Amino acid sequence: MNRRPTSIRSLNIAFFGSSLVSAYWNGAATYYRGIIRALAARGHRVTFYEPDAYDRQKHRDIEDPPWARVVVYSGTDAAEPRRLVEQARSADVVVKASGVGVFDELLEAEVAALERPGLRTIFWDVDAPATLERVRANPSDPFRAHVPRYNFVFTYGGGDPVVRGYEALGARRCVPIYNALDPETHFEVAPDPRFDCDFALLANRLPDRERRVEEFFLRPAAALPELRFLLGGNGWQDKAMPPNVRYVGHVYTADHNAFNASALAVLNVARDSMASVGFSPATRVFEAAGAAACLITDAWEGIELFLEPEREVLVARDGDEVARILRALTPERARAIGKASKQRVLAEHTYAERAKQVEALLARPDDATDDATLTATAP
Repeated sequence: MNRRPTSIRSLNIAFFGSSLVSAYWNGAATYYRGIIRALAARGHRVTFYEPDAYDRQKHRDIEDPPWARVVVYSGTDAAEPRRLVEQARSADVVVKASGVGVFDELLEAEVAALERPGLRTIFWDVDAPATLERVRANPSDPFRAHVPRYNFVFTYGGGDPVVRGYEALGARRCVPIYNALDPETHFEVAPDPRFDCDFALLANRLPDRERRVEEFFLRPAAALPELRFLLGGNGWQDKAMPPNVRYVGHVYTADHNAFNASALAVLNVARDSMASVGFSPATRVFEAAGAAACLITDAWEGIELFLEPEREVLVARDGDEVARILRALTPERARAIGKASKQRVLAEHTYAERAKQVEALLARPDDATDDATLTATAP
């Protein structure tokens, strides 16, 4: 990764998120790790504050990394996050991420209220379409009042629809910081017999994703009994599945490369909210590309800004189309698509590039609004 320009000083960043050290019921872990590791490589110092909640500390994927200081606080005592936010006041940048899981309203209010000359506050939304939908549905949602107080709103994706949504709530500046690849974490490996299959999906069971998993994964499995389907992720143990679907439960991050490398093709399924607004490539898209896997994704607006359909990714609009793609897919074509997607992502969509974008935004004065800063639909 490239070092930061010497003209930009090192920043002390306090980051309140769900978890940096555990991907257990925490789909944002790969995103946090990629962004924060890349910022650290550019000379910035990050302290990541995460609650002891949802058994994540019992299912760590990594130890405390050398590129960030991790502070774990109580998931039940509200005094602890309040104390830590006050402690973070001395930082240059304080981030409140969405979906921490506990004390979210408290943290949203406390971080938004921080004021000190030179301090920047960021609300970093890893599920912006869902947040905006929630706020639109509830005019009394307390988050409405906090949005204009943050210096920035960064989002995991969403493009122009999300930017416009946050601007309507009074956001000073909203910029998508898209998912990407950390090539030191996700890369090509040899196939692993544990994950040998024709079609694989790695996804936690969530209410706004389950219907789409049924359509894009389980229905093709029922239509193609001669093929072997593999499902990884939390929460599917009591789900009725066709007999040719094998469920392997939670897959630790260290096994994601092998999971992606061992299937003829892998599937990405967006959550309802992200599919509806588009421009929201999941971490799984870039993990698969890093492993040179052939990716089939459900259709969503903006995919061509990240990968070229038919050459770098295969796009399906329903389960029948997934089944047609799988029937016609040869190992030779799957390998060609995987290689092309890896080449594209390494050239344009790494976390090193995303970190440069974040750094450039934080280096600008508050009133800077040039096109490079505010471009929402181009990664």
